[in-house]
This record gives sequence, C-alpha cells and structure tokens, in this order.
Amino acid sequence: MSRNLPIKDLIFAALLIFVPISLLAEGLHWGALTVFITACLAVLPLAAWMGTATEEIAIVVGPSLGGLLNATFGNATELIIALVALKAGAVNVVKASLAGSIIGNLLLVLGFSMFLGGLRYKEQEFQPTVARINASTMNLAVIAILMPTAVNYTSTGVDEPIMQRLSLVVAAVLIGVYLLTLFFSMKTHSYLYDVGVEAEQGGGFTEAGEKPNLWLWVGVLLMVTLLVAIESELLVGALEEATQQLGLTKLFTGVILLPIIGNAAEHATAVVVAMKDKMDLSVSVALGSSLQIALFVAPVLVIAGWFFDQPMDLNFNPFEFVAVSVAVLIANSVSSDGRSNWLEGTLLLATYVVIGAAFFFHPAI
Repeated sequence: MSRNLPIKDLIFAALLIFVPISLLAEGLHWGALTVFITACLAVLPLAAWMGTATEEIAIVVGPSLGGLLNATFGNATELIIALVALKAGAVNVVKASLAGSIIGNLLLVLGFSMFLGGLRYKEQEFQPTVARINASTMNLAVIAILMPTAVNYTSTGVDEPIMQRLSLVVAAVLIGVYLLTLFFSMKTHSYLYDVGVEAEQGGGFTEAGEKPNLWLWVGVLLMVTLLVAIESELLVGALEEATQQLGLTKLFTGVILLPIIGNAAEHATAVVVAMKDKMDLSVSVALGSSLQIALFVAPVLVIAGWFFDQPMDLNFNPFEFVAVSVAVLIANSVSSDGRSNWLEGTLLLATYVVIGAAFFFHPAI
C-alpha cells in the first residue's frame, strides 16, 4: 500500500480544524451562521473517522460481527444528528432529513458513481440479484411511508397519538425486515454480497496484512461519537437562525443539506470505488445506506420520539413522499439489469437536481 493518503482522506484530515473552530464560535458567540457553517464542516471529517473506526474494528471481530457492526453504525452520524434534532423538537427537519437521505443515496451518490465510473469504463457490471432484492425492499419502505400518510390525508380527525401508534406498528415491522435482511446478507446468501468487500476493508489507515489495534479503534469510535454529538448540538441549536440568514427553508435544509453533511464520507467512498471499477461495492454502499435509513434509522427515530414525548411518526409531507417515490422508481429502473454507464448516471443526477430545485422553491412549511 502506498504511504501517501488518498486525496479524500487528506481533505477530511484538513477539515478537522473546524472542530475546535466551531467550539470557539459557540463559546465566543460569533453568531448562529458561523456556528452552523463551522459545525457542518466539523461533522464531515468526524463522520469519515467514525466510518474508518467501524471498519477497522470489523476486521478484528470477524465477518459476522463485523457485518453487524457496519450495518448498525453505517449511518451513525446521521442518526445522532437526527436524535439531537428530535429531542429539540425539530420533527419536520428530522422527517425531511430521512427523505433527503434516501433521495441523496439513490440519486446523488449512485448517480455520481455511475457517471464518473462510466467515464472511465464504457460499461460496468454489478450483481443484478442483489439490485433486485434491494429494489423490492425499497418498494416496501415506500409502502411503509405511504400508509400513515394515506391514513392522514384520507381521513378526518386522526389525532397525533393514533398516528404515532400506527407508526410504531410500522416501525416494528420495518425493524423486523431489517433484521431479516441482515440474516439474508450475512448468513443464508452471504455469497451474493462478498464481491469486492475484502479489497476495500481497512479504510486505508493500516498496512496490508497488519492486524488493527482493537482498543485503539474502540477509543477512536467512542471519542468521535462524543464529538459528533457535541457538533450536532451546535448545528441544531444554530439551525433555525442560520437558515433564515441564508434564505433557506427548513424543508430544503433537511432534505438537501443535512443528508449531504451526514453522509459525505460514505458518498466519497462509493464514488471512489466506482472509479476503480468496483461497482458491486459502490452500489452496495449507495443502496445499502438507503435501506438502512428506511428500515432502521427511521423506525428507531419513531421509537425515540415516543420516549422523548415528541410527535415523531411516519406521516410524511406528501411532497416528500412523492420525491422519495420518484427516486426509488428511477433508481430501481436504472439498476435492475446489473449494468451501468455514464448516461444512466446522468439521468439520476438530473433527477436529483430537479428534485433539489423543487425543494428549494417550495415554500416553508
């Protein structure tokens, strides 16, 4: 392995400077906008280090436990930000960020991966069986979002406690399906998911063949998790005033900005491996992250809302539901044949730009 760090790792290392800067901005009262921007920039490298620490620990504990660890912590940064926002009562922002994460992974990440990979290689291939399974599971997620939304908009007098109880039932079903997908991918049909994984394990921070220091990386993971929680508090605390100063609605911030910040490291990984002609791994990262948001993160937030006494449910804004449905539809259509090229990537990116523009001009709710 080369001693030189990849460019993306150098960028994330440089961005660590914003961790102390954001803390100073809050302590010295430099203004909400400064706090918001520096906290956003600070979260980027912390998310990258959280992902790296998880991967290094996964190497030591073995494939089964390691797979479970990766599946659990894959969207930990976004989950922490959402939990902090939920506790602060920003329920609509949390819902928007969930919808935005699914949209971003399916259109922005997969689109860039197919586009940039397709510029280097005329046509790339990935496991079509896995793509079809992911497509079916994402269809279930759309149905799960549709039901509470449909109940609310086809009935009168549905109060929040009833909607929350319905959402809790749906959340329990989704978590059950998520556990079954883990069992499917790590046990009964693990051979479908093994392509290219070993080649990318290690995160680029250890020499090939060298066993990572387990306790070092556990310490890194705990420290980074704490810092992400602190930065999330700063980010959420400055969110309302900062977005007003930037002229952005909370809807646009939740759907577009927050998902990009929380998933930047994972996004970079998917694009980089696609440019190395490892589309199996790239598609797995993009689609797997969307599934984790829909089947694990969203249900956990519904349950957390019940504990926090916040009205968190799966009754999404109809416009958010339409956007998620469109993203799932075109992503399933493009990935169903197990082949990709630069034009298909362009189609996904164009759809993301159109949806992003619609959310930008959508009036604040």
